[in-house]
Amino acid sequence: MKSNKTLLTTLLSMGLLASAGASQAAGWCESGKPVKFAGLNWESAMLLTDVMQLVLEKGYDCKTDSLPGNSITMENALGSNDIQVFAEEWVGRSEVWNKAEKAGKVVGVGAPVVGAVEGWYVPRYVIEGDAKRKLEAKTPDLKNIADLGKYAAVFKDAEEPSKGRFYNCPAGWTCELDNSEMLKSYGLESTYTNFRPGTGPALDAAVLSSYKRGEPILFYYWSPTPLMGQVDVVKLEEKPGVNKTVTIKVGLSKTFHDEAPELVAVLEKVNVPIDLLNQNLARMTKERIESPKLAKIFLKEHPEVWHAWVSEDAAKKIDAAL
Repeated sequence: MKSNKTLLTTLLSMGLLASAGASQAAGWCESGKPVKFAGLNWESAMLLTDVMQLVLEKGYDCKTDSLPGNSITMENALGSNDIQVFAEEWVGRSEVWNKAEKAGKVVGVGAPVVGAVEGWYVPRYVIEGDAKRKLEAKTPDLKNIADLGKYAAVFKDAEEPSKGRFYNCPAGWTCELDNSEMLKSYGLESTYTNFRPGTGPALDAAVLSSYKRGEPILFYYWSPTPLMGQVDVVKLEEKPGVNKTVTIKVGLSKTFHDEAPELVAVLEKVNVPIDLLNQNLARMTKERIESPKLAKIFLKEHPEVWHAWVSEDAAKKIDAAL
């Protein structure tokens, strides 16, 4: 009787072990776990996120979700595996990311966007004038950020007229912290207010309204974005030796990276040519198309781009779903 009990216990243990092994081998989505994305709030990241979610849902039968939050909050969530995917991580920009990467909590893969740029901009008419609009050049010698000190009156802050106004990123964005440090390093803190719009669209609205009126404005911006296709602006040069090469990767939690290799193999291939991305972002704004809808349109119109990311079976499933 004792030997029978021992045998039964052994068989049960073996069964449990086999079950656990099968579950582990089943893969992330097959085991029922959702893939949680950072719900980022700038246009290119929104579109990339929605495209990736559709690819995983329709091609690999994954459940996906997106959690809204600013970039710093989402990077923290990535490091703790509360989310698994950060679709557009500007690598090296964020101390949160850098520390998490050094600690082995996050991994950057692929190159979803190549050729991105960022910097401080002014409208071209501020430097060169615009005869058609009867606008005179107000800062003819302005080339570098270091030159801004003598032009604070040109970019006058309506709420604090003794200073110029610099339009920073919204609070909570990684670039907001970087730009604030730059104001200090260039000695501009005493002559410019560090103005932080509440949202990305609020920054866009400020730039476009000033541009339409032909008024001077100094602002941080980046590409790929729809706005950069609507305005003629000049990027101010930085100090010699400053390297502003932008590297963008798909940010993954280390847990997801290690446990979902079949999905990582897809995400590391994601790449949208920057000109095509800018065209779609401009379309988003011009036609007022919500990002989830535009993601479906993009997949339907550009199979030549995304078929290279996925398996043949997944491509067929996605095409059928569209």
